[in-house]
Amino acid sequence: MSEERARRVGLNESIFRQVNEQIESLNRDFGTEERTMTAVCECANGDCTERFEISVSAYEAVRADPRRYVLVSGHAVPEFESVVHRGDGYEVVEKEAGPAGELAEETDPRS
Repeated sequence: MSEERARRVGLNESIFRQVNEQIESLNRDFGTEERTMTAVCECANGDCTERFEISVSAYEAVRADPRRYVLVSGHAVPEFESVVHRGDGYEVVEKEAGPAGELAEETDPRS
């Protein structure tokens, strides 16, 4: 796969990660940390609008690593990421080393 495609994959996922950060922030503001949140799939498909439920604590665990994203099950791009956890209707993926992984770290809103 090309380096340009790898960067596009990483950029698309980073945009959706920022959306979920806003959702999670609202949950925190309203004191719902032990509840679930409806997250937007953070996959590479810029047209994907699928959503899933995830506990805020599980989302926080994913966000502890800038190379990890939460996706609707089956949306991973194996050329650039590996599934490291499967939840109920979602998967946690970790970016491989290379352009997509570097971009994940560069665009981490918590860094």
